[in-house]
Amino acid sequence: MDSKKLAIIIPGMGYTKDRPLLYYAGKLLTAAGYELLHIEFTNLPKKIRGNRELILQTAIQCYDQASTRLASTDFSAYTDILFVGKSIGTIVAARYIAEHNLDARQIWYTPLQETLDTVFSGTPSVDPESILAFIGTADPWSDIPKLLNTAAENHLDIHVYEDCNHSLETPDVDKNIEILRDVMGITRGFVYN
Repeated sequence: MDSKKLAIIIPGMGYTKDRPLLYYAGKLLTAAGYELLHIEFTNLPKKIRGNRELILQTAIQCYDQASTRLASTDFSAYTDILFVGKSIGTIVAARYIAEHNLDARQIWYTPLQETLDTVFSGTPSVDPESILAFIGTADPWSDIPKLLNTAAENHLDIHVYEDCNHSLETPDVDKNIEILRDVMGITRGFVYN
């Protein structure tokens, strides 16, 4: 049987498939032979940062939209399934994989604490080696020490970028290009592993 690979790309609220992390991840995955399936969200609330209850409500709304989009996907037709999430999209990916009992790997670009809580508080336990994660120390969406502590407690290797925001960027454009190159290099290593 031929190996068929599927990558589901789940954006953040304002961070679409055309923004650098997801755009270049998509290019990398296409080059690696993955069929891409993009999730897009509509009619989401604004200004949810810092409001855990609203974040969780919005994550449910995003999950419902993603579930509708994925309802006709025959996952059994694929030998390699990869979910790539950004921000709130990481919560959606983690929950979808758990609730559908999928054998899938995950890439998390700037996950939220709720993502780690979703993955590491449920059963069965998730193999942290099936997850690649990235976060910036200046990410205003996360309590970075708490997130890193949860990651360490659960043996999740998370790549940390100093002074980077929720887009893994700084005010320095040249530095951002270096960071993007580094993130995509690590992503490539995970994809081909």
